[in-house]
Amino acid sequence: MLIIDGDYPMAGGAIRSQRQLTQSIEHARGVGPDFPETLGRPDSGIMATIPEMRKAKVAVAIVKVLGCVLRDGHDHGDVRTDELSYAQAQGQLAYYRILQAQGHMRMLSSRVEFSDHMKAWSEADTHDDLPVGFVLGMEGADPILWPEQVHEWYESGLRVVSLSHYGVSRYSHGTGTGTDGGLQNDAVGLLREMDSLGMILDVSHTSDESIRQELDNFTGPVISTHQNCRAVTPGERQIPDELLRQIIDRGAVIGHSMDTWMLYREGVDWANIPPRRDVFPESAVTLEDYCDHIDHVCQMAGNSLHSAIGGDTDGQGGSDGAPYEVDTVADYQRVAEILDRRGYKQDDIENIMFRNWQRFFEKWLPA
Repeated sequence: MLIIDGDYPMAGGAIRSQRQLTQSIEHARGVGPDFPETLGRPDSGIMATIPEMRKAKVAVAIVKVLGCVLRDGHDHGDVRTDELSYAQAQGQLAYYRILQAQGHMRMLSSRVEFSDHMKAWSEADTHDDLPVGFVLGMEGADPILWPEQVHEWYESGLRVVSLSHYGVSRYSHGTGTGTDGGLQNDAVGLLREMDSLGMILDVSHTSDESIRQELDNFTGPVISTHQNCRAVTPGERQIPDELLRQIIDRGAVIGHSMDTWMLYREGVDWANIPPRRDVFPESAVTLEDYCDHIDHVCQMAGNSLHSAIGGDTDGQGGSDGAPYEVDTVADYQRVAEILDRRGYKQDDIENIMFRNWQRFFEKWLPA
């Protein structure tokens, strides 16, 4: 069955860790027989490369650019200045562009491109030579230095934006702050510019109060690319039912994260996260826990039209930070098997694995 992954912060991890994502998963992990020692430290926990995505039938991923500014009084950030935030995100965009130029990936910035790509994947007997599609997103809007600059990003292919990541961004409070502040600076101006372009708002990583204010000031399409349910797993990183209901009513698709911190039933203090293995063994969180979040959204919505895969692939700690049964993205297919055992119909399973994302983008991407 095809998969669309709602969250893969691909470029940031590739550049930071020098990952060779055009190679096999064995090569990228550094455990294959032909791995050159000169490439440095093996990245043994990586879950995805482009060949592994093809093997897993991941037809499309929402990939991200990030450039979070480290602000006074907060401990999360990648860079220290606005200019470096912009430059870092532009560098990640360049990474996706060269993968497209080499034929490994394909940017899907319009409905026609998305539909054509999905048709090719659906009809192909093998996906070994097909490019993996991507929709370009931004995780934390710091690289948009002023609201009107989002037009430049849009022309570059950006279609999905979340205003914050961990900590406090230029525009809003995010998760991992220990507070629940709202929008700030010219966030409303940015939302208006996004509205004018028909862009998509991602409410992942955004504080409760910021989401409330976003929904009051943004009239366009809303999604949550990698999000789980606070009613199932406590903690500020998960979305509460109050806001979950509001975004479902707005037609949102919610991609569920494979991050075990977002699945561990006891929860965690997101402002002070300890080492994972100090809290629970790897076997403590399974794909059954993951499917409980899918089921919660389906039960709330009364249908299967809003839950989806949102792996946070290799942004959540790799295989060590994934549910017990997940070694690579190929194991995302196990979700379909669990849903089948739980009595979900085939149409419902396909909705969750790929069709919900497909319908959403074929509706909301520009013509």
